Amino acid sequence: MIRVERTMRVERPAEEVLRYLADFGNAPEWDPGTEACVRLDDGPVAEGASWRNTSRFRGRRTELTYRLERRAPDRLVFVGHNRTVTATDDIAVRAVDGGTVVHYRASLRFHGLAALAGPFLRGEFERLADAVADRLPRVLTDR
Repeated sequence: MIRVERTMRVERPAEEVLRYLADFGNAPEWDPGTEACVRLDDGPVAEGASWRNTSRFRGRRTELTYRLERRAPDRLVFVGHNRTVTATDDIAVRAVDGGTVVHYRASLRFHGLAALAGPFLRGEFERLADAVADRLPRVLTDR
């Protein structure tokens, strides 16, 4: 399993940050690896909502189906899967003086033969997490 974590500060209220991040359809704006993220169901963004996420990683396009597994006032947990990987994005938000601290944790569990490549991909995922930590605060500030 690969885990990456980043902590960022943004100058927006925590409720606004959580509301924006809860809609995983916004991922192409803040996640440099995501090309598209389309909602698969209707209604309010609540636990159980799902999206088809199309990402590009190491020159290859991949699709995962993500589901919002947990939505709390200070935390979101999305779980995405396909036949090769299960990805968990765990996002915590905490109000601080004049803004919000966002703690982003991504975990990837590879399946089958892909599990053998997992350890060799850590550096790529660290770079991707760095790019998220750079882009997400800018996107939220510009909103």
